Amino acid sequence: MTNEMDNQLAGVGGAEPAGAPSRQEDRPAEIAPTAPEPDTASSERGKSSPEQHAEDAARTNDAYSRSFPSLSEGDVVQGVVVHIDREGVLVDVGTKSEGIIRRSELSRDTSIPAEEIVSVGEKIDVYVMEAENQDGNLILSKKRADFEKAWERVQEAKEHNRTITAMVTDRVKGGLVVDLGIRGFVPASHVGTGSMKNNLERYVGQSIPLKVIEVDKERRKVVLSNKLALEEDKAHRKAETVASLVPGQTRRGVVRRLTNYGAFVDLGGIDGLLHISEMSWTRINHPSEVLKEGQEIEVVILKLDLDAGRVSLSLRENQPDPWASVADRYHVGDLVTGVVSRLVPFGAFVRLEGGIEGIIPSSELSTKKGTKSGYGIAVDSEVEAKVVDVRPEERRLVLSLKQARREEEQRRERKDVEAYQTQSGGDELRYTIGDAFRAQQQSEEGTDQEEE
Repeated sequence: MTNEMDNQLAGVGGAEPAGAPSRQEDRPAEIAPTAPEPDTASSERGKSSPEQHAEDAARTNDAYSRSFPSLSEGDVVQGVVVHIDREGVLVDVGTKSEGIIRRSELSRDTSIPAEEIVSVGEKIDVYVMEAENQDGNLILSKKRADFEKAWERVQEAKEHNRTITAMVTDRVKGGLVVDLGIRGFVPASHVGTGSMKNNLERYVGQSIPLKVIEVDKERRKVVLSNKLALEEDKAHRKAETVASLVPGQTRRGVVRRLTNYGAFVDLGGIDGLLHISEMSWTRINHPSEVLKEGQEIEVVILKLDLDAGRVSLSLRENQPDPWASVADRYHVGDLVTGVVSRLVPFGAFVRLEGGIEGIIPSSELSTKKGTKSGYGIAVDSEVEAKVVDVRPEERRLVLSLKQARREEEQRRERKDVEAYQTQSGGDELRYTIGDAFRAQQQSEEGTDQEEE
């Protein structure tokens, strides 16, 4: 058995006899052996040449690089500050290596230290100046990112009619210059109320609300209006205020303007009139005696006429009424001292303690009939008068100068009599009623001569 297998194997493997047909011709075509296909993967796994290592490293590096975002010049992206030194700032923007912001590209003001502009760990927007310079570095700019964002902000404000705020940096011919991150211009006619008498210098250094009325990025032109922003704000505040106003209500307001007849008070978008007669329980000659522009005060709503846009206010309603205690402080027969506040055809008004005014009728001004009303007294002069009538419910206090002087004369006469009696000692009294009458007449004539 074994010899037969050996002979078969030897016959298969030995030389063919001459004249025998070819083995390939005798073997059926369907069983002809085919060469196995090479196993490329196994072959490559079996390689260990330096070239193969280089190819693997290249593929790995390429896959690693593709895992990071690709940036192009002009992109604006967000990054995190990772390092600050005197050369500039390193920012991680998610790429293979950090980007560099040179000092000159941090801010428009190069004198400001980098540490005052950004801080380590802070998220900032940056503009890609070069995705890869000749040294392979990513070059960024915060200044240009801020510039681009400023334009976007201004354009959005224009499109959506939003109010923005900016600092006034300069007063130039025809208006104001404001800093929006870009240069903006506010014409003088659009500052405040638009009055040409407006002092533009006072706005420098202040932040003011603005509406964008023109944007031209190509020409680097931005025109704004402070007036429109203020008008819109006033309209909003007016609507809110009007909806909440009620007669008898106490509201805080700011004195906006003084006139000879009163003051206009801003209640929050709507002005109310505070008439001079409602400023104090006592008489005042001008509103400036008790108020000044810009002063914050509390007023009471007296009347509302919203259709006509009128709101009447009172200041004195929040103050104690001095007439409420007049009946307790002044009684008929009292002698009081006051200052003449006004002279009128029918007499004189005298301001007493507490600010109330009493009236001296012309008939009570002089002790001599026919004497001119008010004769012998002047405004701001101090006088002593007698209370002859008190009517708090009518807010009326009547005084008499004549009776006060008569009582003063009688006091002097009594004093003279007492002095005479003291000098006479035990002697019989010689002072008669006739003497007293003559002395009184002489005294009255002397008083009238003094007045003349």
